[in-house]
Amino acid sequence: MYKLMLVEDEEDVREGILREIDWARHGFEVIETAENGQEAAELFEREVPDVVVTDIRMPFMDGLQLAAWIRQRYEATKIVILTGFDEFEYAQKAVKLHIDEYVLKPYSAQELIDVLAKIKRRIDEEAAEKENVQTLQEHYRRSLPVLREVFLASLVARKLPRREIEEKCRSYNLELAADAYVVSVISMDTDGSEDSDGAAAASLKASKDTELKRFAVLNVAEEIVEKHRLGRVFLHNDYLLLLTVDVQAPEGGASVLKKTLTALEEIRQSIEKYLKFTVTIGVGTVCGELTDVSYSYKDAVLALDYRGILGNNRIICIDDVETRFVEKLRFDELKEHALIRCLKVGTPQEIQETVDGLFQGIGETQVSFKDYQIYLMEMLTAILKAAKDANVDLDAVLGTDFVPFAELHKFTSLQEAKNRILGLCTAIMNSIASQRQYTYKSLVEQAIDYTKSHYHETDISIQKVCGHLHISAGYFSSIFKKEAKMTFVNYLMHIRMEAAKELLRTTDLKAFEIAERVGYAEPNYFSFSFRKHVGVSPKEYRSAALEGQRG
Repeated sequence: MYKLMLVEDEEDVREGILREIDWARHGFEVIETAENGQEAAELFEREVPDVVVTDIRMPFMDGLQLAAWIRQRYEATKIVILTGFDEFEYAQKAVKLHIDEYVLKPYSAQELIDVLAKIKRRIDEEAAEKENVQTLQEHYRRSLPVLREVFLASLVARKLPRREIEEKCRSYNLELAADAYVVSVISMDTDGSEDSDGAAAASLKASKDTELKRFAVLNVAEEIVEKHRLGRVFLHNDYLLLLTVDVQAPEGGASVLKKTLTALEEIRQSIEKYLKFTVTIGVGTVCGELTDVSYSYKDAVLALDYRGILGNNRIICIDDVETRFVEKLRFDELKEHALIRCLKVGTPQEIQETVDGLFQGIGETQVSFKDYQIYLMEMLTAILKAAKDANVDLDAVLGTDFVPFAELHKFTSLQEAKNRILGLCTAIMNSIASQRQYTYKSLVEQAIDYTKSHYHETDISIQKVCGHLHISAGYFSSIFKKEAKMTFVNYLMHIRMEAAKELLRTTDLKAFEIAERVGYAEPNYFSFSFRKHVGVSPKEYRSAALEGQRG
């Protein structure tokens, strides 16, 4: 069902059109009617129509002026002009406005229905074109290798939610479900030595084209990984990465690590033999969940740092150079984002669930007290940073005796730490929510004050108020309507009408003078708007007010 606005200044014509056509049957819903272009433009703030059917000759703003106004702001809206034969040549001059259809007066309901059917078909075709499945599928198929590589890169760069990983794997036709995973990082060595055969200038090793060399390494690695059916090879951050995906790992980490090291050693030797340069390879920790491969990647990069001690042209496993616990607490980017989001816009239930998740399983995890303290410290740092970014007065919220990191030494149990963190988060979340509400209220009060001071200016608009407040129109519209219980256009109309009524009651000013004082450049449009919103003309209102004073 497409939304339609009807703009026609003659009431009997307007009502006749509405009555004679079964709009829903033809796929339309009339969401607004207006008596002139000016009123129609004001109504656009409420709901943007798909189609505007407008008469060409109207007071205050005619159909072509309205069409120009629409085209500047709402390019997708279709425009149908209702025009008399004597106006048609004039209407045709507006080709640059991209009028979609013309209907010549006098016209029947069926003629208008036929034109709207054409418009509907056009909108349907445009929508179908945008959603052309074959075109999208072909484009998607061609883009799939790139999309897969981007996804794999994001998988190791940060911890992704399980649902997102599963959706991407389905979309990109990636089989990554397995019992164990490990990430290895292959880095080209740069030692500056020449080939033993003295043909350095002719070798790939001597080439300064790093991308070419990296591509050669990728080809070697892909061939060997494919032979071993080990997983996926891809480029990320100037490294070549191997994500080992072990579907059957009967011996757990030892099994997947053994397979990976066998393939990596073959890759290292082949590169040295055929490409005439060397690589050093860092191997991360084995993990049992695809959501945790970012940890393995970081450990693999860390392992590479040890080549400064152990030398190049070798494989370095992080487990060989650092003692690491089986499961290490990690306050990763995903956990931090979830916590900060809750602090800023969450509910009490959401903050409870988030904190529960942060502490879930810690008691059963093989972790040192030092790692546990670092985990709490990272969590506390994120909370305090979120509070600082939101300009929370911590002294007012938590008390002047609150010493952030001294808290870590006060916890005597896991439950006590969890309760304290939850209390801290709740207090900060409530403070941020209260402050946001105050900000909304303050912005609306500023807008109201500005509008009251400038409503008499003919060019005042929502854009002008937003420029004064330095905020976007979309953001302002939503908070103004929420706080003031009406749209800004309706509020501006309200204060202008109230000012006009006051002047009509207390002065002898003529209607055109009052129109100018309350921001209307066109006196006739002021009278039209006054009657529409007050129910009587300015003259009738003044007469009634005088009668009341006498009585």
